[in-house]
Amino acid sequence: MISAQRDFGITLPGPLRVDNSPQARAKGGFDRTAFTIDWDTQQVTCPQGVTNTIWSVCTERGRESLVVRFPATACQTCPVRPQCTRSTRSGRQLMLRPREIHKTVEHARAEQTTDEWKQRYATRAGVEGTIHQAVAATGIRRSRYLGLPKTHLAHVFAATAINLIRLDAWWTGVQPSTTRTSRLARLELTLPA
Repeated sequence: MISAQRDFGITLPGPLRVDNSPQARAKGGFDRTAFTIDWDTQQVTCPQGVTNTIWSVCTERGRESLVVRFPATACQTCPVRPQCTRSTRSGRQLMLRPREIHKTVEHARAEQTTDEWKQRYATRAGVEGTIHQAVAATGIRRSRYLGLPKTHLAHVFAATAINLIRLDAWWTGVQPSTTRTSRLARLELTLPA
């Protein structure tokens, strides 16, 4: 997302996975968004006003990350500890991505809950259908030719073939296929009401 925006000025409207931490799943918990992050001073403040004691850079699954830890003494006596951490011995720990990535991800997660974003993302379904049809009908993922001019010509032929397939379907009145229905849903539809 970041490199596409920075290098090409393109905003990718793909959905991001929601935060699946225990605090985010428990709707009353303190997830990452409840903490105030001061990137310049490397200080994170929890909702109860306690600041972190450790800010260290690490590598998690091959990606640069930041580990933020809070003092165990402050977390053990905190009145809202069950909403924040399940740890009984140590304090709360946060895993953060670097500043630019963190801000981009949080902004994208907040934006994908809006109706405007959902409407804009719905247009992607048509594009995904076209890509699937191009792959399934013409095998467009692999070029049969060497060189850019021949490959470009193959792509033009593939696009023309898809347009002809769609024109034929429109002329003959063939409706586009609907979303697949599971066997259980089909069984439910066939049962008398």
